[in-house]
Amino acid sequence: MSRIADQIVPRTGHSAWLVWVGAASMAYLAVFALALTMSAGRLAQSWTDALAQTATIRISAPPAELDSQTEAVLEVLRTTPGIEDARVMTAEEQGALLSVWLGPDLPLDTLPLPRMIEVWETLDGPDRQGLRLRLSAEAPGAIYDDHSQWRRPLIDAASRLRGLSLLALGLIGGVTGVIIALAASAALASNAQVIRVLRLVGARDRFIARAFVRRMTQRAALGAAIGTALGMVSMLGLPSLGPEATSGLGFQGAGWLVPLMVPVLIALVALFAAAATAMTVLRGVT
Repeated sequence: MSRIADQIVPRTGHSAWLVWVGAASMAYLAVFALALTMSAGRLAQSWTDALAQTATIRISAPPAELDSQTEAVLEVLRTTPGIEDARVMTAEEQGALLSVWLGPDLPLDTLPLPRMIEVWETLDGPDRQGLRLRLSAEAPGAIYDDHSQWRRPLIDAASRLRGLSLLALGLIGGVTGVIIALAASAALASNAQVIRVLRLVGARDRFIARAFVRRMTQRAALGAAIGTALGMVSMLGLPSLGPEATSGLGFQGAGWLVPLMVPVLIALVALFAAAATAMTVLRGVT
C-alpha cells in the first residue's frame, strides 16, 4: 500500500508542499483561536465574579444633609437581610476611580463629589426592590446600584468574543478542507496515467483512493502537528500576567491539553476531504 501511495502521490511536488504548509498554517491559527475561545470563557467568568454580590450606593445630597443621609443609609443596610457588609469610600478612593476617566490631577477639594458606599451582599442577596424603597424613604438622595447595567454588557461582550473565535475555528476547518481538496485534485490529475495503468492491472478505484487518502492524511497530520507545536511555543512566549491572573490570552492548567486535539481534527478533515475528492476525480479519469 505504501509503495502504491508513493506512486500515486509523490513525496515531493507542489501538492505535497501545499498540504504540509496549509495544514501547518491552519493548525497554527487554530491554536490561537482555541486560546481566544478559552480566554473569553475565563474573562466572562472573571468579570461575573468581580461584580457579583457587590453593589454601590451613591448619595447625592446638599453638604448639610450628606452625613445624616449617610448614617441613615448605613442603618438601613445594617437592618436589611441579605447585606453582609458595607463601608463608606474615602475621597481618595473615589478620586482613584475617577482618575481613570478624568486623569490623576483631580481637584477633589473643589468637586462636589457624591458620597459612595460599597456594599457586599450575601449569596442569596437582599430584596433589591424593597431596599430601594426603604432607601428612598430614609435617604432621598441615595441610589442603589447592583452593577447589573455594567455586568450584562461585559458578559455579552465576552460571549460574542467566544462566538467569533468559534466561528474562526469553523472557517479554519473549512479552509483546511478546501486546501486538501485542491491538493488532492491536483495530485490525482497529474498522475492520471499511473491511475490508468493501475486499473489495467486490476486495481479498483476504492483501492486507489484508499492508498491516496492515506498519504494525504499523513501529510496533513504531520503539518498540523508542526503548526500546533509552533503555536503552543508562541503562546508560551506571550507576556505573563502573574500567578494570580485568571484571565488573559493563553492556556492555563489542563487547558494546555486542548491544542493537542488540533492535529487529530485536521487529520479527520483531511481524511474526509481527500476521500470525497479522490472518488470524484477518479470517476472523471477514463
